Amino acid sequence: MDALPSFYDYLDGFRAEGWRRLTEGVGHGHSPCHMPSLATVDAAGRPRLRTVVLRAAEAGAGTLRFHCDRRSDKAREIAENGLAALHVYDRQAKLQIRVEGWARLHHDDAVADAAWAAARTMSRVCYGVEPAPGTALAAGDAYTMPEEDPEARIGRENFCAVVLNAERIDLLYLDRRGHRRAVFCREGEGWMGTWVAP
Repeated sequence: MDALPSFYDYLDGFRAEGWRRLTEGVGHGHSPCHMPSLATVDAAGRPRLRTVVLRAAEAGAGTLRFHCDRRSDKAREIAENGLAALHVYDRQAKLQIRVEGWARLHHDDAVADAAWAAARTMSRVCYGVEPAPGTALAAGDAYTMPEEDPEARIGRENFCAVVLNAERIDLLYLDRRGHRRAVFCREGEGWMGTWVAP
């Protein structure tokens, strides 16, 4: 039988493991944390769900960053109310991570500029697609994708970096000897954690 992980009965270690995996997911394309599901709420109060690519995770600040097209529904929903959540399930680690908080769009500021500069050319051109994301098309290929732009200008006007400030983190580890679940809520600069029934 496999040994239990070091965080199994250790609250602070459990939170650290969740952030470790999120941080690892930023740079590892095969990590389950690289492409979490993002939930937002539309103007009618309906939940909306889609996959995003995690671009930054800062445990100390309690923030996560991903990118979006400012013409998209997700950008509109974030701008209107800011409520957002990310979900990851790592099957191999038997770990579910849910992060809830407030998201903010960055378009014409240093955060967006740095994120744009760090983005790969092939990622940048996606923001130059016409028409805007979600627009009805007469056929599946009735949109235009710009050529790669070595000067990194095409699509910049549509690019947003989104920073999610985590307010609540819910971690669930599955094990036949007994699951472990903990919830952490931000309190000022720190976190208050408690075990909860799985």
